[in-house]
Amino acid sequence: MLERLTWRVGGGDHLRKPRPVTTGARPGPETDHCQAGLLGERCAETGGAAGALPLTGRGWIVYARSTTVLAHPESIDAGIAHIRDEVMPTLLATDGCIGLSMLVDRDSGRCIATSSWQSREAMRASETRIRPVRDHAAEILGGRPQVDEWEIAVLHRHDRSGPGACVRATWVRIPADRADHAIDVYRMALLPTIEGFDGFRSASLLVDRAGGYGVSSVTFDSREAMVRSREQAETLRRTGVRDTGVRILEVGEFELALAHLRVPEMA
Repeated sequence: MLERLTWRVGGGDHLRKPRPVTTGARPGPETDHCQAGLLGERCAETGGAAGALPLTGRGWIVYARSTTVLAHPESIDAGIAHIRDEVMPTLLATDGCIGLSMLVDRDSGRCIATSSWQSREAMRASETRIRPVRDHAAEILGGRPQVDEWEIAVLHRHDRSGPGACVRATWVRIPADRADHAIDVYRMALLPTIEGFDGFRSASLLVDRAGGYGVSSVTFDSREAMVRSREQAETLRRTGVRDTGVRILEVGEFELALAHLRVPEMA
């Protein structure tokens, strides 16, 4: 295991599925596949978009589109500013969009921006409008965008994420017939333990049922808290693999550069 920001299990690119990686980039090109996008901020007091979202036996269904770019390190700050000042207002003015977050690994240059949507239809209807905006942002970052779509299966917030917050993302391969079981185990068995991590702020699980991928993101109030949790997190991953049958593809650690995913509690 690397002591820096990224661990790779069986290879992997950032926040991408292999292909595929999600978030525009699931684990790396050399992995069999794979934010993630990260959900790091509490919903507005109104409950975000709750009430406008589709409801099933499992609760609200919200969708996410992740864009991953392997940026030039010297372009990252300019890219964050552009996404905050130009891309986010455009997205939030788009019908059905309810938020945006961005993860950054300054060592590798991997940047993952994730937008949240009230429905799959709204997300896909926005593609024509958003594509040129996305391509220009990737140009500023100095890389080529990889795009992935997800269902936000679980989202739990303990508190708001402030300056200095960091995220650990874990990409997994999920057997086709095990997705619902994996979601239940994450929600009922793993999440209570994750909540006990020092500095815990929020956790989410995104899944791509058709592709057979998932990504868990855990937000901490500081890099120090994230680093302190590494041993506990490794133990919990082993438990998750044993209880769900998933295969870990990659683990990465990121700075939470933007946290405005207005998604309702789904835990």
